[in-house]
Amino acid sequence: MGPGDYFDDLAAFYDAVHDQQADDVAFYRNLAREADGPVLEVGCGTGRIYLELLRDGVDADGIDVASEPLDVLRETAAEDGLEPTVWQADMTTIEPDREYALVIVPFRTFLYLLEVDDQLSALERFHDSLAPDGQLALNAFVPSFEVICEHYGEWTDREIEIDGDEYTYRTITELDDEVEQLARVRTEVVDDAGERVVRSAHRLKLLSKSEFDLLFRCSPFSSWEVYGGFEYDPLEDPSQEMVWIADR
Repeated sequence: MGPGDYFDDLAAFYDAVHDQQADDVAFYRNLAREADGPVLEVGCGTGRIYLELLRDGVDADGIDVASEPLDVLRETAAEDGLEPTVWQADMTTIEPDREYALVIVPFRTFLYLLEVDDQLSALERFHDSLAPDGQLALNAFVPSFEVICEHYGEWTDREIEIDGDEYTYRTITELDDEVEQLARVRTEVVDDAGERVVRSAHRLKLLSKSEFDLLFRCSPFSSWEVYGGFEYDPLEDPSQEMVWIADR
């Protein structure tokens, strides 16, 4: 099962699970406000970040590999009087009709690319989608041995409510292939009667800082920098989020 199928299955529950006030939302909103031209969000999903850009008056487009989250995004946009420009597309083959001042790939979306060829193809497509002075911004977690040893293989439960109905949202992450450094994330949604209403899974690539650096070295980007978290701190600890900003 690919990420498109996974997010199609979970589209109805996504917004109830993920915090609208997360640090990454403010970070990408600020980048988009400062961009001198249109913005493209890769992996816009149900619009957790994308709709905030529209509310800020940003000229933004969005793509996602899954169709169901885009339907949720369009419904929310219509309720708020917003006019989104989003479409279903694969980040490794996108060919937008215009150039962007900023391409953003939030919420670890790049990690759904499991093969080096796909990772390099995506970086090339991002680069070619940018205007001459454009920037790419993306984030990914640091593969932490402590987290893998202590938390992988354990279910995490979260109680959520949608339209007055209560559900338990359950996830478990496991090492799927140690040689290829692939993790498998399984998700279940159980209703208040104990009936499982969704069961889905996808895989992620565990990419280190040095692997990202090598990918950028092999890409067309002219320069890049990594930060530890969304406040532009130095990357010094595995608990920090890797935040990469690359110049065309």
